[in-house]
Amino acid sequence: MEGAVLCAANHAPLTPISFLERSALVYPDRPAVVSAAGDAPPRTWRETRARCLSLAAALAGLGVQRRDVVAVFAQNIPAMCELHFAVPMSGAVLCALNSRLDAATASVLLRHSEAKVIFVDAALLDVAQEALRLVSATGATAPAAVLITELLDDDDSSSPSQSTIIEHEYEALVSRGGSAGFAVRWPADENEPIALNYTSGTTSRPKGVIYTHRGAYLNSLAVVLLNGMAAAPVCLWTVPMFHCNGWCMAWAVAAQGGTNVCLRRVTGGAVFDAVARHGVTHMGGAPTVLSMIVNAAPEDQRPMPAGKKVSVITGGAPPPPTVLFRMEELGFMVIHSYGLTETYGPATVCVWKPEWDALPAEERAAIKARQGLHHLGLEVDVKDPVTMRSVPADGKTMGEVMLRGNTVMSGYYKDAPATAEALAGGWFRSGDLAVRNPGDGYVKIRDRSKDIIISGGENISTIEVEAALFAHPAVAEAAVVGRPDEHWGETPCAFVVVRRKVEAEEVMEFCRGRLPRYMAPRTVVVVEELPKTATGKVQKFGLREKARAMGSLSSTASRPQGIGGRSTSKL
Repeated sequence: MEGAVLCAANHAPLTPISFLERSALVYPDRPAVVSAAGDAPPRTWRETRARCLSLAAALAGLGVQRRDVVAVFAQNIPAMCELHFAVPMSGAVLCALNSRLDAATASVLLRHSEAKVIFVDAALLDVAQEALRLVSATGATAPAAVLITELLDDDDSSSPSQSTIIEHEYEALVSRGGSAGFAVRWPADENEPIALNYTSGTTSRPKGVIYTHRGAYLNSLAVVLLNGMAAAPVCLWTVPMFHCNGWCMAWAVAAQGGTNVCLRRVTGGAVFDAVARHGVTHMGGAPTVLSMIVNAAPEDQRPMPAGKKVSVITGGAPPPPTVLFRMEELGFMVIHSYGLTETYGPATVCVWKPEWDALPAEERAAIKARQGLHHLGLEVDVKDPVTMRSVPADGKTMGEVMLRGNTVMSGYYKDAPATAEALAGGWFRSGDLAVRNPGDGYVKIRDRSKDIIISGGENISTIEVEAALFAHPAVAEAAVVGRPDEHWGETPCAFVVVRRKVEAEEVMEFCRGRLPRYMAPRTVVVVEELPKTATGKVQKFGLREKARAMGSLSSTASRPQGIGGRSTSKL
């Protein structure tokens, strides 16, 4: 339009670095980072900004340039909060590695990312040392290592004096970095990378998801809105900060001048203690975190102050209704979300409507189990992946969940073919199968495309079978996969963790009373624990292998075959 101009006065690249700058001015004396256990003095936003600037200057002094990758291998400690700002302030790209990686996998990701520097939590020193040795053994240049020793338990660390990899110490680096004369390296373009997040620990084909300053800024604000974060929230870190940068809450908390409560090890008792000690208002985690809370020992539980609620965002799988009921009783308000690493974490949310408050508990739980609709940063649809037509909102027709918008990754690092495949047709293809509910159009995930069970031509959602299993009072955890069947092709096989001894036939009969007969498990295996990723998601590929190893169910079987008792092997 005539007269319109684009200039420095009306346009600046969006970046979450600006959140820190503002909070240091608006909330200078408000606590920014504290230890959940209270074993370290809190740091204010003024102090945090000064430390981050000094650390950014120190990185520049180590030769870190714009777009260089700086890795961090740490648990949820204060340094992780600081590095989410210090690294981009130096112009570099933050690569937060899964703190549960083994040395071999970590070495693959370090080589793939070409990290120039790695910050190592002393609790993970042994693994990091071996990973860097493996990097050097390939002839590649290993990154310079910086040791972080804060908030360690006595039995939690290796001896730095025995380490052959440590070149710098974190606090010493912060102290000598200084900030005099150092200017923040603001992005010249908001689409410059800010973070590199790996989706998997695979050593065969690492997939590094590239986040931009723009995407991180917008998704942080979206997280503030979908979590209902007012000014000065108190966020308990039960989401790993390496996972999608803590679902972007590492930046979102700064946007509201909030307090980061850092927790190394998540247990039900630790959550109750932190809520009571610090006045926690927000937290998050996979359904396994919710299970820890509701199954905490009575002596570890604390009553919530009158009128107080803690907002808990969860994702990864629909929370079981029984867990939702108990969370509400304990004073935790659960928000169900859905997202992927490629969407910066949460992408959709089940927006609660006041008229649903009067519904029976089971109906409320069924609504909360839905993935809902997209947040303000993107749009979601359920499409036929071949025709790219939207499926009807009839609650029955399945399609693939697809997303597009400003908070979708810019691509996979060094993998143009995978990027083109994932973004084909102008939408990000999630690989998740879903339906849309009639009336409100809310999305409800049925399964991952690779997890769906096809039995006698019928599609069986493992999520629906798992929901039925969770309703059994003896079942604490459940995961369902397909087991080969001579007649049906495959049938549901359930692996369950139980609270008390229970016969497999009892569990199967219970499910037959709640599901169509073809959907009920024909095999039930009781195990000590389910294999999980570092973010609490059940690793079903191992369970599928175990189900296949059982062999095919006979087509002449007159009733479901179950495996009772308790397995002595841990998955």
